[in-house]
Amino acid sequence: MTRYEKRYGRKIYAVDLFCGAGGLTHGLGKAGIDVRLGVDIDPACEYPYTANNDAKFLLKPVEELDADELRRYYKRNGIKLLAGCAPCQTFSTYNQKATESDKRWWLLLQFSRLVDELRPDLVTMENVPRLIEQNVFDQFVTNLERKGYSVNHQVVNCADYGIPQQRNRLVLLASRLGTITLMSPAEFDKKPQTVREAIEELPTLAAGSSYLQDRLHQSSILSELNLRRIRKSKPGGTWRDWPAELVADCHKKKSGKTYPSVYGRMTWDEPSPTITTQFFGFGNGRFGHPEQDRAISLREGAILQSFPKDYKFVPPGEQVYQKVLGRLIGNAVPVALGEVVGLSLLSHVWQATGMRTGRPQ
Repeated sequence: MTRYEKRYGRKIYAVDLFCGAGGLTHGLGKAGIDVRLGVDIDPACEYPYTANNDAKFLLKPVEELDADELRRYYKRNGIKLLAGCAPCQTFSTYNQKATESDKRWWLLLQFSRLVDELRPDLVTMENVPRLIEQNVFDQFVTNLERKGYSVNHQVVNCADYGIPQQRNRLVLLASRLGTITLMSPAEFDKKPQTVREAIEELPTLAAGSSYLQDRLHQSSILSELNLRRIRKSKPGGTWRDWPAELVADCHKKKSGKTYPSVYGRMTWDEPSPTITTQFFGFGNGRFGHPEQDRAISLREGAILQSFPKDYKFVPPGEQVYQKVLGRLIGNAVPVALGEVVGLSLLSHVWQATGMRTGRPQ
């Protein structure tokens, strides 16, 4: 019997839909939840998911899943959790073209279908804040409530939970065991972690180079023009700090002046900006290293997403593709946020079962 089981009683077993590279699974596992299966349609997710987590991986579209395929991964006497983060690009502020005809728009309802079929004790979902404005989210919440779940959802800033990144996310928890809430930052007594605290100790890199002992610690090549630009960039500044001859033509236009956050450096003593799927490119946001003349490396992006420094993303001997790894890292649920969710679920189960029995089971 594990220490968690001795303290809290029945163990929580989970399936992670849209599992990606395993950020949520890894965080739930650190909290003490036994995630048994991750499901995703991206083959690139399988290696990092299985290499870092004690769980199986199923390569399959969620809309083709049925409850029987998932039910066997739960133990009969355990508490069942269904977790997931449906692809968020549809609802992101970066995507101005998405409409309800986008197939991804309705993946949340496939998640809802599986909740109906499985009837898990607990449900959790993480997504971008704009989802809360959409009818599909209202349908998801309403369906949970009609099925007897207590539902709590809120937008949180990951930095408030000690994650070295300004990242606002919508977190939903639902339970059939009783009223549920996400634990507050005050309950964790965390201070925002800075970029310096997270990545300063990593080896120095030049643009376009990599560190032999960690292939993920590699940075993108910069053109001569962009090298000149980054050398004129200030931490926390913008392209407006550059001499006129370095400013891109598109930024000189009236419409371009509203995008000051591209071609910028991070600041050492603050959390990083939101890590997107394009974080490895200097021109894609404020992704310049605070001091070195380059964009942050893949490993640095992963650490700012609170992945462990030794998290494996690519099999030994295989080539590292920046666009693939950028997608996996940028789309991930920060590991530390997954741990917050997991600890909130464990605390809830302890309180809910204690209310029924007068003591933790």
